[in-house]
Amino acid sequence: MIEIAIQKAFPNKKDGFSIAINFEVNEGDFVGIYGPSGAGKTTLLRLITGLSTPDKGYLKVGGKEWFNSNLKIDLPPQKREVGMVFQDFALFPNMTVHENLKYALKKGTDKAIINQLIEIMELSDLIDQYPSTLSGGQKQRVGMARAMVQSPKVLLLDEPLSALDPKMRQKLQLYLIELHKQLKPTIFMISHDIGELYKLTHQVIGINDGKVAKIASPQEFFSSADLSGKFKFTAEILAIEKHDILHVATLFIGNHLVKVILDKDEVDSFSIGDKVTVAAKAFNPSIYK
Repeated sequence: MIEIAIQKAFPNKKDGFSIAINFEVNEGDFVGIYGPSGAGKTTLLRLITGLSTPDKGYLKVGGKEWFNSNLKIDLPPQKREVGMVFQDFALFPNMTVHENLKYALKKGTDKAIINQLIEIMELSDLIDQYPSTLSGGQKQRVGMARAMVQSPKVLLLDEPLSALDPKMRQKLQLYLIELHKQLKPTIFMISHDIGELYKLTHQVIGINDGKVAKIASPQEFFSSADLSGKFKFTAEILAIEKHDILHVATLFIGNHLVKVILDKDEVDSFSIGDKVTVAAKAFNPSIYK
């Protein structure tokens, strides 16, 4: 079990932002972190790693205290069994892929983990290459492998796939699934991609204004109980145009543009940039492959 109950104030931030987060997750779970920009998602990861220190509270992983303000326990980052991957790949440019992985290995640790990670992430053809010769997707595969070299109990991912194109992103998702399946770390992953969280995670923690707003399975988290539509999509309004007597909204759904006719009574209630839910109550689509 991973138990987190921490508080931290940031008086220098606008409006005196503070974090007050309390939740428990099972070890080995794949947990999504979801919420608007500035909600405190990355701050939460920094508090878990020890890169930032809570004002009070506790953080316990597998029964071991990583932080406890009452007991005056605050393990430094190097003593917490944590791996981290960010959007930037942070590989050593003067080292080959294999050297990057070896550098992360603790002295006296079994080197077999490197070969296992090379196999899981399919890096065998890249081990002698330098980061400058790798694509973004290849660099991120190396970054994920390097984060797991020390077999951390917790792997923290801060939007690691957001800079990749959709095809590469989907491929990296499969690598993540295999990595989690074989090595079984507890993963906390920040993402704004609903499909990604739905596909990868066991549960999603919604963070808003420095607090936990909701914890649920991805199926429950992203469903709207007040809508009875058979099909529901989250979309962004890119444009609203008038065509003769009709108003047409251009919506961005996933990676596709969709045009929807608006009732004249609805037009004034929507603006470009709005995040909306598209629901179809009587819809019987055909699915093709």
